[in-house]
Amino acid sequence: MLTDTHCHPFDLLKIFPGAEEERRTLGVMCAASASSREEFEFNEAFAAREQNAAKLLPCFALHPQLPALYSRNDSSRRDSIIADGLALLENLAEQGRLAAVGETGFDLYNEQFKATEKIQDEIFAAHAEIALRYDLPLILHARRAMHKIFAVDRVLKKCRAVVFHSWPGTAGEAQALLRRGINVYFSFGTTILLNHKEAMRCCATFPAERLLLETDAPYQPAQGQVYSTWNDLPRILQAAARLRTEAQTPGAESNELEKIVEANFRAVFSV
Repeated sequence: MLTDTHCHPFDLLKIFPGAEEERRTLGVMCAASASSREEFEFNEAFAAREQNAAKLLPCFALHPQLPALYSRNDSSRRDSIIADGLALLENLAEQGRLAAVGETGFDLYNEQFKATEKIQDEIFAAHAEIALRYDLPLILHARRAMHKIFAVDRVLKKCRAVVFHSWPGTAGEAQALLRRGINVYFSFGTTILLNHKEAMRCCATFPAERLLLETDAPYQPAQGQVYSTWNDLPRILQAAARLRTEAQTPGAESNELEKIVEANFRAVFSV
């Protein structure tokens, strides 16, 4: 079975209504990210409509880019939205409606995001505390922020599972996380189709039992595309298998890799 560790159905279906049929045809089991009540409730309704299809697992967190959407003059509104979002996360976790907390983490890509680093730290700490208290996996976003990840490694070590969405690091950083005893998984998507050398090297050589695949649909489109969709998953799987074959790494044949990645997905999300 094909699995998608990270996607945004709310955004995808707005621009590509055919995605629902596409997922049903491919039989993709996926973890659906949401960062607002509207998105989460949409994903829950989508999952309910698709009861006879592969599972869609709802996830929720406040995206690390969210604080930067508000100017300094609008800080009271920003703080209110953050407080409401964390309260919603707590309620969803308490009601057993969450498959994971995410995506959360750190984004220091530009000066606008760097200016909100302290708020990102506070939001991440709240997310991690809820994930630990309710024994939920944590899905991480880290852009130009791997140093922040290592600063919270003791927290991550306590988590049931940690998933790096669109793994942004190096092979050495991945090995360091594993050496620290973190139950960490590394997800790869269209970056391995776009000639991102480090992502390709990591996907080729990481232990198969730590690999996951994703689309980040509709974001991170492959070359020549306007947006990514679930239809990209077979190509991502084939690219991962090819890279591992070329590197002579175990778990290289496409059908075998698909089964291993599915088992990893099920282990992370307890399905």
